[in-house]
Amino acid sequence: MMSSNESAAGIAHVYRGTFVHATYHTAVEILEDRLLGVDTEGKIAFIGSGKEVDRLSQKWGFEAFAVTQLGQHEFFMPGMVDTHIHASQYSYAGTALDMPLLQWLNMYTFPVEACYKDLEFARNVYTHVVKRTLRNGTTTACYFATIHTDASLLLGQIANDFGQRALVGKVCMDTNNFIPHYKETPEESEGETNRFIGELLKKKYPLVRPVVTPRFAPSCSAALLGYLGEIAHNNDLHIQSHISETKEEVNLVKELFPDYDSYTDVYHRHNLLTDKTVLAHGCHLTDGELKLFRETGASIAHCPNSNISLCSGMLDVRRVLNHKVKLGLGTDVAGGYSPSMLDAVRRTLDTSKALTIQDTQYHTLTFEEVFRLATLGGSQALSLDENTGNFEVGKDFDALRVNTDAAGGPIDLINHGEGPKVLLEKFLNLGDDRNIVEVYVAGKRVVPFVEGP
Repeated sequence: MMSSNESAAGIAHVYRGTFVHATYHTAVEILEDRLLGVDTEGKIAFIGSGKEVDRLSQKWGFEAFAVTQLGQHEFFMPGMVDTHIHASQYSYAGTALDMPLLQWLNMYTFPVEACYKDLEFARNVYTHVVKRTLRNGTTTACYFATIHTDASLLLGQIANDFGQRALVGKVCMDTNNFIPHYKETPEESEGETNRFIGELLKKKYPLVRPVVTPRFAPSCSAALLGYLGEIAHNNDLHIQSHISETKEEVNLVKELFPDYDSYTDVYHRHNLLTDKTVLAHGCHLTDGELKLFRETGASIAHCPNSNISLCSGMLDVRRVLNHKVKLGLGTDVAGGYSPSMLDAVRRTLDTSKALTIQDTQYHTLTFEEVFRLATLGGSQALSLDENTGNFEVGKDFDALRVNTDAAGGPIDLINHGEGPKVLLEKFLNLGDDRNIVEVYVAGKRVVPFVEGP
């Protein structure tokens, strides 16, 4: 497959081997013995047959001997997209999973997030979470930070420094019935949100953007929600929040917003439901609410580890997709205990199979479908799929070089003649960061890190 429009930029790198990705029509497409050229701007300039290396080298001006050749058990796949992760909760990931959501927030989350007024504490945690997610193949992350503007700006700087594509949100909350000292006044929230957005945009980071972030409806006044909808509209910004994670939360929203038709309606009537909105969880959404998602173009971040770890519920992904609502996957650290998107893939499959146990007529998700959700689906959910998500000419080269036979890795290849689709399935089910030997974002190799692991 060749582009009719040749890149104006020169060719920086050419790779030859197997490329595995999703398209809008096919959950998994295998491209064997392909040449893929990346231009000096980090975009995919061409994709052609490996057998045409001489002709392509003459056409695109690269030396055939300079082509990087993948090994027999290697393939490139698109970078994974984490559509929902709390960078500020990473310090206690893997612990504190012994109570329901609202009590969990009170006992663990809000006290820890209050510590981020200390910028050295913030720098330490945020450096660790960006490096860990990149090592695990997350090339794009949609981050919640905290209410602290300077620490949130620091997260944006760290993501930029390590080369991760990121949406970074300063959390907004002017109502907190759990920990009274961890909240803002409406004036503080509005003013600091303006400062955060203005200062982050002024940095002109190529891959890091602000995202308007009301924590969730129960922690925000109607006035604050309305202001955030206005600032998102005026600046054409992404929006992220939570919705219908637990039944207790849904009932709380009914009490706090009695004049609204539904939890979704609260966001909709404050102009927070747009084609750049991603709302996490959605376990208990009605058909009417899903219809509103589809009509507005808003998306859902499915966070299966968190949903099960906090006993919140099980999202019926098939039902969401049948409603033609955009959906990506999220780790939801630290409600989800793993920062790896491979874990999100596995828990998504587990949840789908649990629903099948409950109803034998249920249409279980396939690993191919979940692969697409972790890559192209996530880019669609964040409205970034014009730039990334799969291997198409003109898109940024966000990619993982996967070696299923990596020394010391978790995969034993007994039959070394296995084809690329089998290798993909083994990687999704068994692999970890040891199999991800290189990570590229916008054409730049960001893993291994320059200063070492």
